[in-house]
Order: sequence, then structure tokens, then C-alpha cells
Amino acid sequence: MKKLINFQWITILMLALVLAGCGTADEAKKDDTSSKEGQQAEQTGYKVTDDRDVEVAFDAVPKTIVSLQPSNTEILFALGVGDKVIGATEYDTYPEEAKDIERVSDSVTFNTERIVALKPDVVIAYSTGNAETLDALKGLEDAGVKVFAIKSAASFDDVYGDIQQIAEVMGVKDKGEQLNESIKAKIADVQAKVKTVETPKNVYLEISPKPDIYTTAAGTFQQEILDAANVNNVFGDQTGWVKVSEEDVIAKNPQVILTTVNYVEDAVGEILGRDGWNTITAIQDKAVNYIDTDISNRPGPRIGEAVEMVAKSVYPELFK
Repeated sequence: MKKLINFQWITILMLALVLAGCGTADEAKKDDTSSKEGQQAEQTGYKVTDDRDVEVAFDAVPKTIVSLQPSNTEILFALGVGDKVIGATEYDTYPEEAKDIERVSDSVTFNTERIVALKPDVVIAYSTGNAETLDALKGLEDAGVKVFAIKSAASFDDVYGDIQQIAEVMGVKDKGEQLNESIKAKIADVQAKVKTVETPKNVYLEISPKPDIYTTAAGTFQQEILDAANVNNVFGDQTGWVKVSEEDVIAKNPQVILTTVNYVEDAVGEILGRDGWNTITAIQDKAVNYIDTDISNRPGPRIGEAVEMVAKSVYPELFK
């Protein structure tokens, strides 16, 4: 259900983009008192299952955390426990407070020695499920560090599940449920606006520019964003992360072009000026827009914003 993207140099980028109990000391009140008040529980002796299917045991709610994926860091802040994060990746840039957290990972590899020295109560880790990653996580566990592994979400349901898992780890289960409901409400509000569109516009989403052009297709997190915004992905008949030629895009003749590329100068201008693309409707109409790469690529609590961002870019008249 959850997957890792692998292709040449874009792996590092996408990993970075892509490349994430309740209760009181009184046993009779463990199930509801503190969480209903929106306060972090002082729970003891509980277990939560991670994405390795490992049942991770906690003696108490963690007070210090290392987060090894930007989306999980965003989730922790959205749950109100971001102040407990003492280690993060180089790409943890949201919210603003996350920029001040010590860097212990580049989102691909992590500094085991430094993480061990920080002595976190738990590491919310990024796991691809492959042997190399699992061995690296085992190295942390062998050093006495508690690890809770989360795979990168490939769907909205995965995001909701990640939020609920992390909320349970942090003893704020009710906050997790509330956060998920607020995200769903945001998406529903956008969908109420775009449902009036009888014929969805044809859209091409570029995630990597020339010379190696990549787009997204069925079975990806970004495809679900496009679907929720009621737009037609011109490469939606394919699967996964797809390398395409300029001729492929020209033949599809999208009405709107979206780009998440933020590591070249003037990505929109570069697309508008490509040789041979002047026959594309989107180029003729200058309907080429940049969408924030962090919001659109991170499977975290801002997915509602991602849907709204795409919908506004494609159907601006509906949001005036």
C-alpha cells in the first residue's frame, strides 16, 4: 500500500519531498478523561503497532522524539507535541519552529551515533520495508533506542492512519481523530466547489524537468490529490512515477500544466519557453502554474491544502 520511489538522482529529492493511549494515572479514567479535555495523557504501559507490524511497547508517553521524515514532523506539530522533537531531517521546514531542531538525517541516511547520544524516548522513523532500511533501524534498536517505523503514505487513508498511529504513540488519540476530521472537512469544502465542473480539465503535473522528465500517475499520492480536485491527469492511465518524453506531453495536449519543481530557476518560464511546446493548449493560454512542492508532495496534515492548491490553480474562477 505504501511505496518508495526509485529512479536515478530524483530519488534523493523525492525522498526529501516525500521525502512524517490516552489516560491518567488513575486506571479507572485511562480511556477518556485527559484526551477528552484535549490534554496529553500521562499514560503508562501501552503498546502501538508500527508499519513493520512490530508492537512497540511504551512505559510512558514519550517526552523526547527524533523524527526522520518531514511529513511525520508536521504531524507531530499538528498534534501539538512538536516541542518534544529534538532531532529531525535537513528538510524539516514546516512549521517555522521545525527549522530550529537539530539535524540528524538527510531523509535518506541518518546519524546513528548522534541519535543515540540524544537519548530520545522514541525515534519516529521512516521505513521503506527493504532490508537495508530495516537493518539501519535495527542498529538503533540494538543501541537501546526505541523505534516506531512509519512507511511513506501512498494514499489519503495512509495519511489518516499515520496520524492516528502517531497520536496513539504520543497519548493524544482524540487529537488525532480531530485532526483527521478537520482534514477531511477541508477536502470536502474544496470538492463542494469543484463538483460543478462537468468536464474536468486535462492536467499535466511535472515533478522533474528536462532532460529527465517525470510525472505522476495512478497509484500515487499525488494522483489522489488530482482526483480530489476534480482534474483529469493526462497520464492517469499509467501507473506510478512515469518518465515521459517531450513528445508524449505534446501529444497529450494538456489544458493546464502544473509543476512542483523548485530547484531550477523559473520552472514556469522554462516550461513556457520549451521548443515545440507552443502547440499545447496550456502553453498558448499561459496556464502553467507552480504549486508548492512541500505541500503537494508531503503525505501529512496539509493534504487538504494540497487539494485546494491544485483546484485553485486549475479552476481559479471557482475560488473568487
